[in-house]
Amino acid sequence: MIEHLQNHPLGLIHVLTALAALIFGAAVIFSRKGTQKHRWIGRGYLISMVSMSGTALAIFELSGQFGPFHWLALMSSVSVLAGYQPTWHKTPKWRYPHAYFMVGSYIGLTAGAAAEVVSRVPNWSFWPSVIISSVVVIVVGTLMMWKLVPRSFRSLVVPMDNTDVVV
Repeated sequence: MIEHLQNHPLGLIHVLTALAALIFGAAVIFSRKGTQKHRWIGRGYLISMVSMSGTALAIFELSGQFGPFHWLALMSSVSVLAGYQPTWHKTPKWRYPHAYFMVGSYIGLTAGAAAEVVSRVPNWSFWPSVIISSVVVIVVGTLMMWKLVPRSFRSLVVPMDNTDVVV
C-alpha cells in the first residue's frame, strides 16, 4: 500500500488529510466547547475535511468514473460546511445545527475509515465489507450522537442564549 501511495501523490494527500481530519475531529469532540482551543481545532478539522473531500473527488482509480464514493465526498463537504455555517451568523439556537452537522460529518469520516480498513482484509469481499462496516459505524455513531450531543451543551464555556433550551 505504501508503494502504491508513493506512486499516486493525490491518494497520499487524501490519506494524510483524512488522518488529520480523524485527529482534529477527535480532539474537537473531546475538547471543552466554546473555547478558543475548540475553535482553532475545529478550523483544522474543517480544512482537513474539505481537503480530503476535494482529493476524493479527483480520484477515479476504483471505477474510472464518478461513483458512489464521489457522492459521499460531496455529502461530506455539504455536511461539514453546513456545520460550520451557523458559526458565522449565530442566530438563536445556532449551536444545535453546528453540533449535529459537525458530529455527523465525523461519523461519516469514521465510517469511511472503517470501510477502508475492512476492505483491505484478505478474502473479504469489497462491497459487502464496505457496506456492512459503514452501516454499523453510522448506526452506532448516530445513536451516540443523539444521546451525547445534548450533554455537551451543559458544559459550555460561553453560556447559551435564552432562546437555546436544552431538552
